[in-house]
Amino acid sequence: MPADSQSRETILILGGTAEAAKLASQLVAAKPGARIITSLAGRTREPAPLEGEVRSGGFGGVEGLASYLQENCVTRLIDATHPFARQISANAIDACKLAGVPLEIRTRTPWVRQQGDNWIEVETLEQARDAIPPRARVLLALGSQHIGLFASRDDVHFVVRMIDLPETPLELPDHALVLGRPGDSAAVETLLLIAHSISHIVCRNSGGKASYAKIEAARQLGLPVIMVGREV
Repeated sequence: MPADSQSRETILILGGTAEAAKLASQLVAAKPGARIITSLAGRTREPAPLEGEVRSGGFGGVEGLASYLQENCVTRLIDATHPFARQISANAIDACKLAGVPLEIRTRTPWVRQQGDNWIEVETLEQARDAIPPRARVLLALGSQHIGLFASRDDVHFVVRMIDLPETPLELPDHALVLGRPGDSAAVETLLLIAHSISHIVCRNSGGKASYAKIEAARQLGLPVIMVGREV
């Protein structure tokens, strides 16, 4: 490692969220002499362009992340991951202790029920699956790794929105696949919900603005939202 890199400010952002991308852009602009690195889990094949450096893939647990922090002379780690990415957030805490690196946590605050919201609040994805009434038409707004859990509900029609085409067919017996990112306005999401005759939405309380439009659309249409809460 060159001597000048040891005195250079190096910030590692655990990203994958809109907030992390915005933060990277702000830090690159505010700190032209610093090294700004955003780490992505690698689930999206073609992520949106990011300012600064980008690395993709896991670190190999706590020790792997601690080694990366030390080898790259990271001076600050910022956890701006998805609120439900609990394992990497837990690893970040332990790795920073091992490496002696300051940790800043920027977790989105959960959405709060507003007047007109019809939420069915549950604690787990299993409870969400069981709360879906028979013959419902459900927008399943979850990560691809959680879709298979709903395969047992052959009495439900699912609409699944994914950024990338799945590498293997979805296990859901009755479903439609919509490729693309969440709509950026309630009007766009309303069109999707109406076009597919959606009766319910299943999602996790991830918070943030990027995916809130579907919640606003559901409120306007009076649709129930089966909302999986965060662990306390």
